Amino acid sequence: MKNTIINMAIAAITLTACNSSTNKSTENKSSGTDTTQAKSQTENVTATTPSVADTKATVSIKEIVTAYLQLKNAFTKDNTTDAATAGTSLETAFKNFDKTALSADQKKAFEDIEDDAREHAEHIGKNGGNIAHQREHFVMLSKDMADLIKTFGNGGQTLYKDFCPMANDGKGAIWISEVKEIKNPYLGSKMPTCGTMKEEMK
Repeated sequence: MKNTIINMAIAAITLTACNSSTNKSTENKSSGTDTTQAKSQTENVTATTPSVADTKATVSIKEIVTAYLQLKNAFTKDNTTDAATAGTSLETAFKNFDKTALSADQKKAFEDIEDDAREHAEHIGKNGGNIAHQREHFVMLSKDMADLIKTFGNGGQTLYKDFCPMANDGKGAIWISEVKEIKNPYLGSKMPTCGTMKEEMK
């Protein structure tokens, strides 16, 4: 009789221990599921949130585009002094561009454009008082800017690629504008509306 009672007590303790172990195992599995779901949700948020690098690239391009547009607007008013100031600002904007935001291919593409564009911006900046010479450099600079915008975007604003058939000694030349209305930077006050809009750059 005594042995029977002891055996029953041992069985009860063993059963209780097994149930406790099963509950812990279930809790651990449940906890693991929660952790997996939380990780999955975090990954989804990360995947849909723009990286800081992308934002840096957009901000830097915007600064370059802004400086170029100031230069273009100075030429539409035949203002060689303001053009020189804007040329220097554009050179600085290229210099300060944060290339850490770019992939290896993007970095190479940017540097190819930058080398040429900075040289033209520098010439414009150093030749205040000689608007004809400044405008010669603006022809090539505008081509560089069109390539830059095509590769890296428009800096968050709608832009227009315009064309003047009489610029560049009758060979024609493009420029980039922030307005649909034609305001010719090559001919200025002589023929301010000469040209056509060739492309909307969104």
